[in-house]
Amino acid sequence: MEKLKVMVVDDESRMRKLVRDFLVRQDFDVIEAGDGEQAVDLFFEEKDIALIILDVMMPKMDGWQVCREIRKHSKVPIIMLTARGDEQDELLGFELGVDEYISKPFSPKILVARVEAILRRTNAISSDSVITAGILSLDKAAHQVKVDGREVELSFKEFELLSYFMENQGLALSREKILNSVWNYDCFGDARTIDTHVKKLRSKLGKAGDYIRTIWGMGYKFEVEA
Repeated sequence: MEKLKVMVVDDESRMRKLVRDFLVRQDFDVIEAGDGEQAVDLFFEEKDIALIILDVMMPKMDGWQVCREIRKHSKVPIIMLTARGDEQDELLGFELGVDEYISKPFSPKILVARVEAILRRTNAISSDSVITAGILSLDKAAHQVKVDGREVELSFKEFELLSYFMENQGLALSREKILNSVWNYDCFGDARTIDTHVKKLRSKLGKAGDYIRTIWGMGYKFEVEA
């Protein structure tokens, strides 16, 4: 079974290492970010982050800003870490859609137990994994795509490619990044592999195919016009 990926965001490297070691011991795949800006960049670069552990006080971009930015695009579970057990902080966190709140100092074992409990809970309701954009909806659990309520038949790779586009709405994606994320480099095909799949995808999606825009000399962007 594929390991679940957890992102640990904290400007203290000792704290990241402590949390990482406990998570790795429980067979999680862990990626780290040392500040808020790096966390946001990594979140959009990496595939399938299952949960984020996020410190509040950080340079460049604090935990609240990171949370706001990620919540615009994703409902990924977020656990906030804070040095202060402040009620106002907690209320703000829950208002922003934080799933869990842990005050420092904390027991790493308790943190891991919370991570596992949240992931069990979210997996139990994974049928909620429907992404919508304009007239297009994609249900990851049912492996189903609909345009204006009408089901569209896609191949496995077409479905994966569309999922990747929809999860990265509004972002300019290079062909290299798409190849790396969707094909994992198992195909050493050149950019034409992607272009061929995009062409088929646009054709099958009809009007919704216009959401996939070509960025000349670079790649593609998935965007619904307001």
